[in-house]
Amino acid sequence: MSVDQSAHPDDRTPDDRATPGRRGYAKGKARREEIVRTALRTFAEQGYRSTSMREIAEAVGLSQAGLLHHFRNKDDLLTEVLRLRDAEQSAFNRALAEENGMVALRRLVDLMELNATQAGLVRLYTVLRGESVGGEHPAQPYFVERFLVLRERVAGYLRHARDVEGVIRADVDVLVASTLIMAVMDGLQTQWLLAPDAVDLAGDFARFMDDYLRGLS
Repeated sequence: MSVDQSAHPDDRTPDDRATPGRRGYAKGKARREEIVRTALRTFAEQGYRSTSMREIAEAVGLSQAGLLHHFRNKDDLLTEVLRLRDAEQSAFNRALAEENGMVALRRLVDLMELNATQAGLVRLYTVLRGESVGGEHPAQPYFVERFLVLRERVAGYLRHARDVEGVIRADVDVLVASTLIMAVMDGLQTQWLLAPDAVDLAGDFARFMDDYLRGLS
């Protein structure tokens, strides 16, 4: 009795040997990512409140019931959108976590340079943050926590520059200084989104930091 060598398991490619369950999981994961990226663009363009699940479903070629198979509701989808937004900057954040003092403060200019290449993410952040200010919003806890964490992180850089490096005056209130730096970052990003040809996002911020840090010394 002969054996069909073409059917031997060892001759099959990894894709051939993949089980239907594994293929289904990969397909489902790809579909979820497509939905999240579509939601990111839509939320950035028209806001969270003005976007319906039906719109997102139609944009990815699904029925609303099909979309709900992947995400229970719009809040669930928003959570994944914010997670993706953070993941896009995770490499930079890891590198920045290893810096401190004046080096880390100067690296904030690099962050603005990165943001200048990610207009969609900056728009998403700006639109959702603005929405979360008025009334209850599912993203409000995220933005409150993010503000407090980032303000303390930048204050830590300033504190190190003041207490360890000795390049900032002893009377500087690092929390106030951190709040101001973050306000300028947020304000410049909003102006840049409104008039990108009139605002040099990274360049204008770099000039501000040069002048401001010089005034703190």
